[in-house]
Amino acid sequence: MNKDQREVLRKLRILRYADEMGHVAKTCRFFGIGRTSFYRWRDAYAKRGEDGLINRPSIPKQHYNRTPVEIEEKVLHLRRKYHLGPIRIVWYLERYHDIKMSDSTVSRILKRNCMNRLPRGTRIRKVHTKRYNKQVPGHHIQMDVKFLTFKGKQGEKVRRFQYTAIDDATRVRALKVYEKHTQANAIDFVDHVIEKFPFRIKEIRTDNGHEFQAKFHWHVEDLGIRHAYIKRGTPQLNGKVERSHRSDGQEFYQLLSYKGDVDLEAKLEEWERFYNFHRPHGAHNGKTPYEALREKL
Repeated sequence: MNKDQREVLRKLRILRYADEMGHVAKTCRFFGIGRTSFYRWRDAYAKRGEDGLINRPSIPKQHYNRTPVEIEEKVLHLRRKYHLGPIRIVWYLERYHDIKMSDSTVSRILKRNCMNRLPRGTRIRKVHTKRYNKQVPGHHIQMDVKFLTFKGKQGEKVRRFQYTAIDDATRVRALKVYEKHTQANAIDFVDHVIEKFPFRIKEIRTDNGHEFQAKFHWHVEDLGIRHAYIKRGTPQLNGKVERSHRSDGQEFYQLLSYKGDVDLEAKLEEWERFYNFHRPHGAHNGKTPYEALREKL
C-alpha cells in the first residue's frame, strides 16, 4: 500500500466517523484536523469518490509567471544549434526578437530542460594566463589559419584553409579561404587584410607556422608593419583568434554543406559581415565589433 492509498483510507475513516457521530466539530477535535479540511474532503468525496481524496499539489503545473513556451523554444534552439551561453542568448533575443529577459531566467530554462551543460567536446580546457585588451584599433592584429575538411561531391575529402585576422581592440575580423597552406597565400591574405580593415595596422602577431616564416615576415615588415611571433607552445597568447575559430565551427561550419569553392567563399563573406556588423560579442557586452569600433574612433 503506497502513501496515497493510506491517506485515502485515513480520510474515509474520518468521514465515516463523522457520519456515525453526527457531529463534525467533535470529529475534527478527535482527529486533530480543521473543519475547512473536513468539508473540502467531504465535498471532493461527494463529487469524485475516492479519487477526490488523493492529495494533489496546491500549485498549478504551469506557473502564471513562467516564460511562454514559444520563447522557451527560441532559447532552447539557440542553445542546441549554436551552443550559446545564457548571456549570449539574452543578447540574441533582445537584438533579433525584441525579447528582454535575464540570464538567470535563461539558465533556469536550460536547467529545467536538462541543457545547462554543453555536450562533451564543446568545452575547451582553460589555460590560466593573464588577459589583456588593446584600446587602439590596429595596434595588435592576431592572425592564424583554421584547417577545414569537407566531403566532396564524390565523397572524397576536400581540404581547405581559412586564414583569419582579428583586431585585438575591436574584434573586427577578415576571413579568406585558400586551397593551399603556403607563405604565398599568407602574403596575399595580409594584403587583403590591409585593404579590408578601416584603420592602420601597427603590428601583426602570428604563431611559428611555416606559412608565417621569412618571406611572409619581411613582406609585412616592408609594409611598415611590425611582425611578432608568439612564444612556442602558447596558443593562448593568440587567444582571440583561436576563440573566434571556435565560433566559426559552432555557428558557421557545422551548419554548412560544402557545394564547391565559389559557394563556400560567398557564404564565408556573408558570415564575416554578420560577425562584424550584427553578431553580439561577449567582449563588448552584447555590442558588435563595428559598434565597438565606432565608439573607439
